[in-house]
Amino acid sequence: MRKFFQEIKADLKFKSAGPGQKLSEPSRAPKEKPKAEAAPRPRQGPTDEAQMAAAAALARMELKGKAKPPSSQEAIRNQVRKELMAEAAASEKGISADKEDPAFPDTQAAARPSVSGVYFTCPLTGAVVRRDQKEKHMREAIQLYSSTDPVAASILEIHTFNKDREKVRVGVETVAKYLDNIYLHPEEEKYRKIKLQNKVFQERINCLEGAHNFFQAVGFETRTLPVPGQEATEEYYVLKEEMLTRLEDLKDYKEQLLSSEPVRPQLDRQLCVFKPSPEAARFELPDDFFNLTAEEIKREQRLRTEAVEKAAMLRTRAMREKEEQREMRKYNYTLLRVRFPDGYILQGTFYAREPVSVLYSFVREALRDDWLPFELLGPGGLKVTDENLAFNECGLVPSALLTLVWDTAVMSDIQASGQEQPASPLKPELLSRVQTLS
Repeated sequence: MRKFFQEIKADLKFKSAGPGQKLSEPSRAPKEKPKAEAAPRPRQGPTDEAQMAAAAALARMELKGKAKPPSSQEAIRNQVRKELMAEAAASEKGISADKEDPAFPDTQAAARPSVSGVYFTCPLTGAVVRRDQKEKHMREAIQLYSSTDPVAASILEIHTFNKDREKVRVGVETVAKYLDNIYLHPEEEKYRKIKLQNKVFQERINCLEGAHNFFQAVGFETRTLPVPGQEATEEYYVLKEEMLTRLEDLKDYKEQLLSSEPVRPQLDRQLCVFKPSPEAARFELPDDFFNLTAEEIKREQRLRTEAVEKAAMLRTRAMREKEEQREMRKYNYTLLRVRFPDGYILQGTFYAREPVSVLYSFVREALRDDWLPFELLGPGGLKVTDENLAFNECGLVPSALLTLVWDTAVMSDIQASGQEQPASPLKPELLSRVQTLS
């Protein structure tokens, strides 16, 4: 079997060099080039007739029985995470999550047709948290980290919680200059004192969250010192005497400060696999997916009823482009489903401004054989081929159902070999937690 697939891969590479043909076959006329595609427009929801047609077509599909593959540790962790997220969503609505009846393993509670919200993975703890809880969780994680490495934690604060990157750059370079002066001139007492009311310190450093924690962590302490020639006093950061024997540490702290990057929570894809269902094109999204307030969302729903009349109006190109740009900015995230030829559905959450290439990678990672060539068809059967375009530029927001089609030549070669093929192209660990759309 391994030798067979290696031959298929080699044959695939040969075909990718050009259209080509088998020597035993007569010449074939070149395929017609597809017509130029129209400029992508914001995606509109499928009509009632289209949904009914899709439902009728899917209802006629015969589901093939599949042996349940063994579970894995990753599958167990994902299942636990899914259950925790479901319980959290249920508690927010004042209801308890439904529990599965062990006496009826085939009648599990139906999964939601969409998602309960947008979730992120903390890079420090690995915890998955809701969108509105991510910053709080990050702060708690860094605070916990400060008990073991206060210098590294304060550096994370500076780079992560200050959004203005230019201010961070200027502030970090100023702090580095302070430390350089001490390292290069340890005998000069003036370099070991930093006046807190100094204009440069106030404008460049005091405004940065985490900056004071950094000074304290690297060995500075606050002192109130008299002003020479005056009765007044002022506050200073003064380097502790023992730090003069650890000048190399100061140099290392400076390098860490300059080279660090902000730590960002990663969008959790919330990967799900669903059985074939006529409900695949139906989406119910939470407010997290919209860059709108609750009132604005209600207003948008009312305006949808006027879409047909508005489309019939005569508008200039500039008016249309302006409206398209405004439409694209409405969405922060998008929920995408990819339907396989056997009817199974792969679902994931993405940023609305991520490129289409991310979706292709997402699908490949779910395949048993990630080398198999495929294409994705968007709503209406339009090929999604430009992987550099963002989802909102393709109209694939705030949700969309796409269809996966295999390379016909490669699949024909595989079928002609007579080798027994897996029941599904998806990985067994994904099929082990397949759900049902209601």
